Amino acid sequence: MGLDGVAASVRTAASEVFGDRVELAAGYVELLEVHGVERGLIGPREVNRLWERHVLNSAVIGEQIPQGARVVDVGSGAGLPGVPLAISRPDLDIVLLEPMARRVDWLAEVAEKLKLSITVVRGRAEERQVREELGDADVVTARAVAPLARLASWCLPLVRSEGALVALKGASAAEEIERDRVAVRKAGGGEPEIFECGTKVLEVPSTVVVIHRLPSKPSRPRSRRS
Repeated sequence: MGLDGVAASVRTAASEVFGDRVELAAGYVELLEVHGVERGLIGPREVNRLWERHVLNSAVIGEQIPQGARVVDVGSGAGLPGVPLAISRPDLDIVLLEPMARRVDWLAEVAEKLKLSITVVRGRAEERQVREELGDADVVTARAVAPLARLASWCLPLVRSEGALVALKGASAAEEIERDRVAVRKAGGGEPEIFECGTKVLEVPSTVVVIHRLPSKPSRPRSRRS
């Protein structure tokens, strides 16, 4: 379907978000339409709402990502939010991190077919090798991966000092922050903040929780007893 057959408001939003790369975004949607369900990437009910619920919803979080940032998308799955970000923000250096081999294969196919300059890595954020390879990112993103406490413990170690975790969340964002604030602090994060992205182009804006990684405290030298 691409952009054919969708509401005029969705076509307008897609053009505003993706600009002259909107056909690339349409190509990504078509790949999801053809292969998403059979390869276990999306549910059958999601096929008719890919643009507004998934692709545009993901792309607009770029409002919270600085120019030229190095971004790691944790648990990328079908490529959300990493692929829409790569299309809408070609200035970003994006790594898609995914533990499942069949999804890694899918992401590599998408990158090749759409000629996107992204890196696909198989692994989990909590693995030492992954942290050594991908650590010091400016921004780590995640969508529908885990509750905030677990997400912070997995993702913040990949973030450079004063960089940020930008997590796509829904209506429960405030409740998660209240419940997991202490765990976020223990993981090295500052006070979580809620932002709405895409307010000018989407009927339902995307809700993100942004957590900056606090600078590491210098260790105190041990006092020597005489």
